[in-house]
Amino acid sequence: MNGAACLYETLLRNRVNLCLMNPGTSELEFVTALDRVPAMRAVLCLFEGVCAGAADGYARMASRPAAALFHMGPGLANALGYLHNTRKAHSPVVAIAGQHTAWHVAYESPLKSDIGAFARTVSGWVEEIRSADTIGAAASAAVRAAQEPPGQISTLIVPADVSWSEAGELGPFVAPPERRAPASEKIREAARILRSGEPAALFLSGSALVGRGLEAAGRLAASTGVRVLTGRFFSRMERGSNRFAPERVPYFPEAAEPVVAGLRHMIVVEAAPPVSFFGYRGRRSLVAPEDCALYELASVDQDGPAALDALAAECGATQSPRILRRPPQLPSGTRLTPLEIGQTVAALLPEGAIVCDEAVSSGEPISACLDEAAPHDFLAVTGGAIGHGLPLALGAALACPDRKVVALEGDGSGMYTLQALWTMARERLDVVAVILANRRYRILGIELARNGAAGPLASGMIDLGRPDLDWVKLAEGMGVAATRAGTASEFAIQFQAAMREPGPRLIEAILQA
Repeated sequence: MNGAACLYETLLRNRVNLCLMNPGTSELEFVTALDRVPAMRAVLCLFEGVCAGAADGYARMASRPAAALFHMGPGLANALGYLHNTRKAHSPVVAIAGQHTAWHVAYESPLKSDIGAFARTVSGWVEEIRSADTIGAAASAAVRAAQEPPGQISTLIVPADVSWSEAGELGPFVAPPERRAPASEKIREAARILRSGEPAALFLSGSALVGRGLEAAGRLAASTGVRVLTGRFFSRMERGSNRFAPERVPYFPEAAEPVVAGLRHMIVVEAAPPVSFFGYRGRRSLVAPEDCALYELASVDQDGPAALDALAAECGATQSPRILRRPPQLPSGTRLTPLEIGQTVAALLPEGAIVCDEAVSSGEPISACLDEAAPHDFLAVTGGAIGHGLPLALGAALACPDRKVVALEGDGSGMYTLQALWTMARERLDVVAVILANRRYRILGIELARNGAAGPLASGMIDLGRPDLDWVKLAEGMGVAATRAGTASEFAIQFQAAMREPGPRLIEAILQA
C-alpha cells in the first residue's frame, strides 16, 4: 500500500469519506489510488475555491470533516478566500496539498512556492510529511486537529514521492475532542445579570443556534425577558415556523445601533461581541452601546448549548416561548423584488430544506420572511469572501442527499464560482440555485451612496451590464436546467416546480428596483 492509499484508508477509518478535489501532476497518485480505495468518494471540482466552499458546506451539515485536495501552492492559493470563509465558520476540513518530490523541491521550478506559508494563513494545524512511513499517523493527527473545538482547517503537505512510496501502518482512529462546559461561576454570574432587572441580551453564534442551545435561549427569553440576538454571519441556524427566532443584528451600523440601544449587558455565547462589517467614518466598530458591559458565558471552543441549558436551570426558566406566526402567503402582483422572493420561498420551502444565503444586498428582506417558512437549516457566508454560496450549497447537498437545498445567490458573487453548477450536474444533486439578478454590484452601490454621489466612471465599476449576464445560458452550458422569471407570478410558478422536481435547477430572478 502506497502513501496515497494509506492516507485515504486512514481518513476512512476516521469517518472522513469524501474528498473534493482539483488535482494536478503532483497529486496523480491520489487519483490512481481511488480505484484501490473505492470507499473514498471523490468529487471533481473545476476550481479550487469550489472545493473549499463545498468542504465547508459539507462539514456544517455532516458535523464531521471532508477532505479537499489541491494542486501544490498555487492550487491552495486559489482557494484561500474560500478557506478564509471556512475558517470563520469554524468548519472542520482536512486540506491536502501536493508538493514536488524531495529531490526536485530544491530547484526553482515554475510551481515552487512556500506552501506552508499559504496554508498557515487559514489553517490551525499544518504538517509537511517527510516519509511515507509516517503518513498514516499524520492523517489521523490531521483529522483530530480539524475537529479540535470549535473546528478548524488542518493542512497536510504531501510530496509526490511520499504519495507513491510504500507506506507504513494505517493511522489509528482518533475520537473527536469534546467541547468543555463553562465553569459554574460563569453560569451564576450570567444568572445574576439576568436577575438584575437591567436591560440585557444574549448574543449567540456557533452551536448555540441549533438544537438544545436555541431551545434553551427561547426558554430564557420567555421566562426572564432577556433579548436574544445573533449576527448575519453565523455558520448554521435552525429556523422556521415552530422554532424560536433570535433577532438578527442588521448589517449597517445605522440600522444595528437602534436594535441594541439601551442595553446595559450583553452576554455572548460562542461568539465575539458584534462589530460592524467595515469601519465607517465617525462610528465605533463595536455595535453595542459604549456603556454596555460585555460578558462571555461560553467561548467559541466551549459548549454553548450546555451553558444555555445550565443558565436556564439556574434561572428557573422552564416556560417555552409562544411562537405565533401567520402562515406565509404567496405574493400577489407582478413586481419582483427581494421581498416577493422571500415571501415565495417562505410559502413554498419544504420542511427539512437547507437554505444557503449569499443574497448580499437582497438578503435582509428575504431573510425576514423565512421565520415563517417550514422548519429548515439556514447557512450564511461567514467571512465576506464572495462567491461562497454556490459551493456551500454543493457541499450541503453532498452531506444531506435526501434534503432539498436552496442557494440564494447574487449575480455578481455567483460569477466567482459558477463552476459549482457543473459539479452539481455531474453529481446529480438536489440543489435549486436562485440567482438574484439586479445586474449590479448593488452592495457597492449602497456603499457609494453612503459616501455621496458617484460619477459615471465610478458607477461603471459596479454595473454588470453591457453585456448583461445570461444565467440561463451559463447554467445550461454547465448541464443545469434553467429558467428566467421577471414577475412575482413567474417566479412562484418556477420555484414551486423546482420544489417538486429533483435538481439541480437554476432560476434567474430579474429583480426590479
